[in-house]
Amino acid sequence: MKEDKIKQLLEEVKSGVISTDEAFMKIKNVSYEDLGYAKVDHHRHARTGFPEVIFCQGKTVDQIKGIIVSLVEAANKNILATRATREMYEGIKEVAPNCVYHEAARIVVVPGTDEPAVAKGVGTIAVITAGTADIPVAEEAAITAETLGNKVDRIYDVGVAGIHRLFAQMDRINSAKVIIVVAGMEGALASVVGGLVNSPVIAVPTSVGYGASFEGLAALLTMLNSCASGVGVVNIDNGFGAGYLASTILNIERIEGTE
Repeated sequence: MKEDKIKQLLEEVKSGVISTDEAFMKIKNVSYEDLGYAKVDHHRHARTGFPEVIFCQGKTVDQIKGIIVSLVEAANKNILATRATREMYEGIKEVAPNCVYHEAARIVVVPGTDEPAVAKGVGTIAVITAGTADIPVAEEAAITAETLGNKVDRIYDVGVAGIHRLFAQMDRINSAKVIIVVAGMEGALASVVGGLVNSPVIAVPTSVGYGASFEGLAALLTMLNSCASGVGVVNIDNGFGAGYLASTILNIERIEGTE
């Protein structure tokens, strides 16, 4: 049930056009749509401020298309599909011709018609990588944050192996409200950045590295054991989670700014 339909229903109850029992029967079981293979949560936007995100990995193209159609029909909001292949994108394009594929991030975005075309202007999220090989995970974070309505500043390949590159970007880094640090190998960059800034740092370990990095476990443990305060850690290669969390942090400031 579309959000505007729910508002209309509530107005009808308020004006006495229908009874509360009748409204209850209409709303009952419409908070999600059961597609058989997926129960699509249509009220997530009302609860959290953003629609359900589709994790494409492990799903068939037809399943993804069905979920996209359900979400588009429910509300004209930006829709994110993460870990999407080009084949999945081509399938989504059949039901959402206006969708955009961000290949490096492996994200498909279906733009919503009633979403703002520009960032909401509360602050900038800096997305920093230790190396070029970390960029795909960083792009997942950046595209997620941008799709949620934020301004993103990308600062790539400034790892501790050449730490002077990081110091040269400190003006940009210090101007950010939230900082996402993406690093593989030993993952030391998050601690370094955390010790230099007064903004929250979201650390993202990546699976980049030689054998002893254990596919990102070494970076994850380094970040979890950071001696710098104000550093939080998401899971290995979870750029989406970092971008979403950064957006949630900025959304608190948006809400407080309107009160």
